[in-house]
Parts: sequence; structure tokens; C-alpha cells
Amino acid sequence: MLDSDSHFGSASGGRNAPPIMEISDLNLWYGDDTHALKDVSFDLYPSEALAFIGPSGCGKSTALKCLNRMHDNTRGVRIDGRITMHGGDISAPDVDPPVHRRKFGWVAQKPNPFPATIWDNVAYGAKIHGLMKTKADLENHIEDCLRRAHLWDEVKDHLHTMEGTDLSGGQQQRLCIARALSTQPEVLLMDEPTGSIDPIATAKVEELVLCLKEDHSIVIVTHSMMQARRVADRVAYFHLGELREVGPTEQMFTAARDPKAQAFIQGKFG
Repeated sequence: MLDSDSHFGSASGGRNAPPIMEISDLNLWYGDDTHALKDVSFDLYPSEALAFIGPSGCGKSTALKCLNRMHDNTRGVRIDGRITMHGGDISAPDVDPPVHRRKFGWVAQKPNPFPATIWDNVAYGAKIHGLMKTKADLENHIEDCLRRAHLWDEVKDHLHTMEGTDLSGGQQQRLCIARALSTQPEVLLMDEPTGSIDPIATAKVEELVLCLKEDHSIVIVTHSMMQARRVADRVAYFHLGELREVGPTEQMFTAARDPKAQAFIQGKFG
């Protein structure tokens, strides 16, 4: 792996801060034959947006799911290497996977609101984890999550009368972001969050990423080079399961060192 700036912290507040997560020599196999991740190493810093780019099937989403241990129950998956969060091994015997996953919010490519009211969609995570002590606290928390997702003004009069599935595609995705925020995560994991919504809705989600990284670390998988350039502090380029280069966004877009990264960013293949 080429590291374009090994001393980089984050372009927004986390510069020179210790990383939240450190991923070292990560390998993952599906069954005996498919070596999906090969010696992947990178750090994740406070208040940064890190974009994973690369051709389809190169390991971006697979790497993303390693961070919150989503592969734990996938049959035939074998992982080695080391992932730490705040210095602790996330796979240590004393780490409870559900407790670890609570530190992460997940936003998928296709909006997937629950077939329940807008209120219930956002309340679900906070309620099952017992995060709020009173109903008033929960009401305030739901409003805060919807405001942070830039959705409150559009849905505040329909919280208990409209289901999340009745919203437009872009609104559904922002509802899913509000739902992800409801468990008070440290890190947001976004797997092509604008891949199935229109350009206007995409712009709103990108604006959200820029706002939310003030309080969260964000890892976003994207096939859009322009999106990566607009929202990311750093870019990580994957190719055939290898992390070939990671560095500050503008440096990657103007002077990537790896020839394959350079060619991909320039649109010569992909």
C-alpha cells in the first residue's frame, strides 16, 4: 500500500490526533478460494470523512463491514490481521459484538426504512438500547436526530401518521441516516448512500456528510469520483482486494502515486 501522507490526521479538527481505528494487515477470505482482502492497512481519524473508491468487486464494501464486525455470522468467511478501536482489539474475547456495533451507524445503498411511523423508525435504536431515561428525553432525541439529518422541517407534522416507507427516496435515505444517528455512534459507515437516489437528494446527503463529520468519523464507499472529491478528507483506492494507496483527497486526485489509482481517478478504466 502507498500512503500519500502517513502523518495525516484529518482535514477537519482531527489533524495530528491519534486515530480512532487502526487496521493492520487485514486479510479476508470467502471460502477457500476467494481472497477478498489482501494485507489491507489504514487508520481512521476523528472528524474525518474517508472515501473508499475503486472498481466494482475490489473489496470496498467488504472492508467497510470488517470495521463493525458485520462478517461475524457470514458462513465461510475467514479473517486475520488486526483492527483496533481506541487501542483495543475489536476481536478480543471480552468484546461483545453487539456492543461494538453500537459504536457504528450503518447507511446502505438502498434506503431501507422500517414499515413503521417516522417516529418509530428513529426511536427504535434508542429504545432497544435504553439510551434515554424519560419519554421527554426520547422525544428530544428524535427531534435532534431528524434535525441533524436535515429532515425535521419536512416531517415534523407527520411523525406519528406517516410511515417511513411513504417518504420520497431521498427523504427515506435521510430518515435512515437519522435512524443511524439515534444510537449515538462514533463512526458512520455509508455504503454507496446516494447510489439509488436522484441528484437533488444526493446533494442533500453530501451536505449531511460535511456537517456530520464535525462530530463523527465517516467512512463512505462511493463510485462517484466527484462525490469523493466533494466530501472526503482522504481517499483510499482499492484494486483486486488490495488497498493500493490512501492519502489526502486533493493529492490523490492531482498526484496519485499508484499508476492504477491514477488511471482509475482519471476515468481510464473502472
